[in-house]
Amino acid sequence: MSTGGRFNFDDGGSYCGGWEQGKAHGHGICTGPKGQGEYCGSWGHGFEVLGVYTWPSGNTYQGTWAQGKRHGLGVENKGKWLYKGEWTHGFKGRYGVRESTGTSSKYEGTWNNGLQDGYGTETYSDGAGQTLMQQSRPKS
Repeated sequence: MSTGGRFNFDDGGSYCGGWEQGKAHGHGICTGPKGQGEYCGSWGHGFEVLGVYTWPSGNTYQGTWAQGKRHGLGVENKGKWLYKGEWTHGFKGRYGVRESTGTSSKYEGTWNNGLQDGYGTETYSDGAGQTLMQQSRPKS
């Protein structure tokens, strides 16, 4: 049996929504300390499932979650960039499109651990394009 209610955290954040066995479950809204940041959506036994997270900066992620991390399909709007695609354990994963919101710059292709990796097409702001096969490498 699930219930609903509001819980105020010691840090100033709060959760308002469904509960089951002492954990967020069903639909609810959770805000961070002092009302900064917010997740609104579905919860499953204390974890985000499907919804929208808004950071204090205004950046957003709308999509699916697993065990507290972005996982599955989602859209991230971060500054001047929009990413639409797959997520794996919190990182951009497998396949997706990252495009500039102010220019025609765009990358469409494969990803690994949040980095462009493998096959893809990159379009530059001047409209020129290039098909890539690349391997992500950690920065030295």
